[in-house]
Amino acid sequence: MSERRVVVQQEVIRNGIGFGSALAIAISFTTHKSVLWAIIHGLFSWFYVAYYVLTR
Repeated sequence: MSERRVVVQQEVIRNGIGFGSALAIAISFTTHKSVLWAIIHGLFSWFYVAYYVLTR
């Protein structure tokens, strides 16, 4: 049971990071129309998403 729990947690973490990056890139490109900013914001992922939500 413990082994299955670790696998599920790793899967959630990996998917969460991927979704956060994709969301940050989409928001950034829509807002700034710049690929460079989209890449930079994608690296910050959830931090940029949170910043965007709090400042808009």
